[in-house]
Amino acid sequence: MEKQIKMSYMAASSLLLLLFFSGSPIQILGLGVGINYGQIANNLPSPSRVAYLLKSLNISRVKLYDADLNVLLAFSHTNVDFIIGLGNEYLLNMTDPIKARNWLQQRVQPHLPQTRITCITMGNEVFKTYDHQLWSNLLPAMQTVYNALVDLGLDKQVTVTSAHSLDILSISFPPSAGSFRQDLDYVLFQSNQGTVDPITNLKYDNMLYAQVDAVYSAIKAMGHTDIEVRISETGWPSRGDDDEAGATPENAGLYNGNLLKRIEEKQSTPAKPNVPVDIYVFALFNENLKPGPASEGNYGLYYPNGTPVYNIGVQGYLPGMVYTSPSTKIALSVVSNVLFLVIAYLIFA
Repeated sequence: MEKQIKMSYMAASSLLLLLFFSGSPIQILGLGVGINYGQIANNLPSPSRVAYLLKSLNISRVKLYDADLNVLLAFSHTNVDFIIGLGNEYLLNMTDPIKARNWLQQRVQPHLPQTRITCITMGNEVFKTYDHQLWSNLLPAMQTVYNALVDLGLDKQVTVTSAHSLDILSISFPPSAGSFRQDLDYVLFQSNQGTVDPITNLKYDNMLYAQVDAVYSAIKAMGHTDIEVRISETGWPSRGDDDEAGATPENAGLYNGNLLKRIEEKQSTPAKPNVPVDIYVFALFNENLKPGPASEGNYGLYYPNGTPVYNIGVQGYLPGMVYTSPSTKIALSVVSNVLFLVIAYLIFA
């Protein structure tokens, strides 16, 4: 049972709570699946090849953990919406209006509008750090960055938010009180009897949707009804250490496959029937340099060579690498010149 609880937590590892400082959030039309593009590895394909892969998968929303210049340039004019990250180490600097404005002018503004940056996440799971200095810097940093966006005229394009682990919930079931059921069918979106919230009488057939509604209930209990919740990371590892019994390709395939079906159906949670669940799957690739247990580096849908880790019914294409030797380049040059002469002869003959 302890291992099942551990894997249940892995299944929905963090939520992205969107705290908008503008009058209304930017509306995203035609929600599809988003993907986390982590890069803690030394064997990943180039960003330009990744752009082809995501296009072949019809994925148009990507979450980065930084503002990687090479990635943002590679996705120029691709119509992919990006969430970019500012790590915890940046929060103190971002409370300074001048530093916040400079960062936006250097790392965000040059990419707009050709690369569609729609959101900036401030910090990552700050409240799991127990660093009270980080806690006190988070909101001022978010406000300062938002004000800088306003000054630069970018606030209609780019929003500001923060990502938090589900650890911020002291209670997550029933959602209206906002203990998990521990059976794996409930976690993996498999057919099950579900469970009924005794306060709202709403029925839940999976843990993830119950957790989302628990967050909404917690927000409402604090007097807020206009904060949007997005799931910035949810996934399942295909491999783990000996004590991570649930980390298997079979479970990962079930979780992500069933999750994608629900996303395609534009499902909503019981408490928010008119709000489709907005999800970013964790993650695109296995990452061979991630610290921690073996599961941490094995959440990917794909190996770095573009081979699927398991079958969930989607096919993508990662272009191969092209190598040219000096002799090949000379041969190509000769062929190009011959073709040019032939074309010129045909035109002027």
